[in-house]
Amino acid sequence: MPIPILLTVDAVVFGYTPQRDLHVLLIQRGHDPFAGHWALPGGFVLPNEHIEHAVRRELKEEAGIEPDYLEQLYTFGNPNRDPRGQVVSVAYYVLVKPSKFTLTAGTDATDAQWWPIADLPPLAFDHAEILQVAFNRLSAKVTYEPIGFELLDEKFPFSHLEHLYTTLLRHSIDRRNFRKKIMQFGILESLNEKSAPSGSGRPAALFRFNRARYFELKNSGFALDLSTPAVK
Repeated sequence: MPIPILLTVDAVVFGYTPQRDLHVLLIQRGHDPFAGHWALPGGFVLPNEHIEHAVRRELKEEAGIEPDYLEQLYTFGNPNRDPRGQVVSVAYYVLVKPSKFTLTAGTDATDAQWWPIADLPPLAFDHAEILQVAFNRLSAKVTYEPIGFELLDEKFPFSHLEHLYTTLLRHSIDRRNFRKKIMQFGILESLNEKSAPSGSGRPAALFRFNRARYFELKNSGFALDLSTPAVK
């Protein structure tokens, strides 16, 4: 008799703040396999359940997250990836503003926390691989789609957008060239406002995304060549 193939979903939820850099949402598993280990939120797809509905349900149940933006990433089907049998996972990546949510662990999760992408604990199953694929996808997207609407505050200094791109690209960029290219696309609106002073820093001019232009370019794409690190 053939062994049934089970279907799950997993979600790589990225959150970003300029003060804390890029973080990923992890849950602590309450049951075996891997009880007590940290993992990506996710679970089994219910009978007659749409896959995207399943990932949204799991995010709500396990962490209290209701995202506006999610995108299917990849299907992971190594037959040995789960000790319970042959389990195929459809992974999604999700972009959120952490300040919009209060994390609440539920169902089979005993805890839910934001973890810095540069300092992650050992992960259950093949979730480290899934997370790496998601980060690589997000890093690549900055060169052909605008990134930031789902991650930055409604109003922000230009330095926050620059820092986000530097974080995703994992190398420095030519700040003047980056600003010139971004402004040429028309996705930012300069506001007649400044940020509140912090420490010894001076208030900075604030911007916001031109929503219509941002999503126009997100649908049609653009070419943003930031492959060469800045010369120091």
